[in-house]
Amino acid sequence: MAKIYDRQNQVYYEDKQYGGKALKFLYGNALGRVLLRLFIAGKWYSRRNAKKNSAPASRRKIAPFIKEYGIDMSDYEKRRYKSFADFFTRQIKPGKRPVGTDKNELIAVADSKLLCYKITSDGRIPIKNSIYTASEIIGEKLPKEFYGGDCLVFRLTVDDYHHYCFFDDGRILREKYIDGRLHTVSPISAKRYKVYSENCRSVSLLQTQNFGTCWQIEIGALLVGLINNRKLTSFSRGEEKGYFEMGGSTCVVLLKKGAVSIDEDILRSSAKGIETKIQMGKRIGMKNA
Repeated sequence: MAKIYDRQNQVYYEDKQYGGKALKFLYGNALGRVLLRLFIAGKWYSRRNAKKNSAPASRRKIAPFIKEYGIDMSDYEKRRYKSFADFFTRQIKPGKRPVGTDKNELIAVADSKLLCYKITSDGRIPIKNSIYTASEIIGEKLPKEFYGGDCLVFRLTVDDYHHYCFFDDGRILREKYIDGRLHTVSPISAKRYKVYSENCRSVSLLQTQNFGTCWQIEIGALLVGLINNRKLTSFSRGEEKGYFEMGGSTCVVLLKKGAVSIDEDILRSSAKGIETKIQMGKRIGMKNA
């Protein structure tokens, strides 16, 4: 289990892994890894699971899930959900994820567990137990001005609100979808797989008002059948960019060198490999003068 720092309550806790026993078998056992390669990490398995969770009978899973993961339903719209999948993509109530008025603040793009990494002088990112190049993640050559910049990894777990937003005002320069596998994004997969460059992902190059040119990437994961992005050309700070369907998933933001100073408590935790629990819209750093 991953150790998490709850920033709001200033306490540490152990992350409760959804389907932990099954994932331990799939990623920690030779037979499990064969099944993973041949069947489980393919799209058809996640789509089959999505179909089951879209059936009316799946509603019976909702109440035990809320209890198991301690989800505060007062944050969410009060209605009868048609299925477990319908519940999973639930909408938050207006005003429950406020965004501050200071546009020099860098805000979190999602309810998530956040790690911050420096992009090295040769464009590499040491995420968990793997060494990535930023180019592997975005599927093209990374401009040199991002070397020495920041890579923010927002890992969404099943108990999180699975909608995500833009962190500044701006416009979309271009976007693309990169096909791939659907490994879990939980720490157990990082020992053997480079999930942020192997998984399906949606890649957006953004021109932002306060942080310059940036990349924002949504990464699918095991049991996530779809990344649902809105069709936009321009956007506002805090505006919804899209949402994930069932499962854990990840948003990654790449920022140029010198664009931002990440808050010290997040940097300290990240240096120890400890994720920071954060809510969408909360400050995580400040624009550099």
